[in-house]
Amino acid sequence: MIVAVVLSAGESSRMGRPKALLPIDGQTFIERIVSALKQGGVERIVVVLGFNAEELRRRIAHLPVEILVNSDYKLGQLSSLQVAVRYLEADNNCTGMMVHLVDHPYIDPALVKLMLQRFDPAKPAIVVPRHQGKRGHPVIFSRSLFGELLNAPLDQGAKAVVNAHRDDTVELDTEDAGSTLDIDTPELYRQHVKGG
Repeated sequence: MIVAVVLSAGESSRMGRPKALLPIDGQTFIERIVSALKQGGVERIVVVLGFNAEELRRRIAHLPVEILVNSDYKLGQLSSLQVAVRYLEADNNCTGMMVHLVDHPYIDPALVKLMLQRFDPAKPAIVVPRHQGKRGHPVIFSRSLFGELLNAPLDQGAKAVVNAHRDDTVELDTEDAGSTLDIDTPELYRQHVKGG
C-alpha cells in the first residue's frame, strides 16, 4: 500500500500565515490536497506538522489523516520527511510513500490515480510527474529507498536520493500544470488563487 505524506511543518515565513489554512475554492489548501489524494485512490494519509503544530492539529482534526509532529522542523523539509519515514518503516504493509507539499494545492486526482497505477514495488524506485520538462509533485518513493532518505544530507534533501536513482525513475509526462505550481508567497497566491 502506498501511504501519502503531506509535508506541512514549515513556518510559512514568506507567506506570512500558515499555507495549510489558506482558502482556495471554498476549502483550505490542506483540505483540497487531502480530498484530491482520497479521490485519486490513496487510502492512508499522514500529515507532518511542525511550526505552530497544536493550532494546526486543532484546525485539521476533522480530516481523515494521521498527524505527526516534527519538533526539528527548523532543520528543513527533509527532517519532516524523515519523521514520516521512521513512522512508516514500522508498517510492513507500506510499500512506498507518495510525498506532497502543502504549498502545491492544485493536485489532480487523475494524476494521483495514474501515479499509483504506474508504481511497481518490484521495479521503479521513484515515480514523478513532469510538466513541460519540469519535475513536480507528488513524488512516490519505494520502501526500498527509506534507508537512503533517512541518511540523506539535510542540506540537499530528498533531491539527493532522487538524483542517485535516475535510472530507477518513472517520469510521467502530464498536462497538469498544478504539479509544478508552488504557491509560497502572497504574490503567487493572489496570482493563482481566485479571490486570493
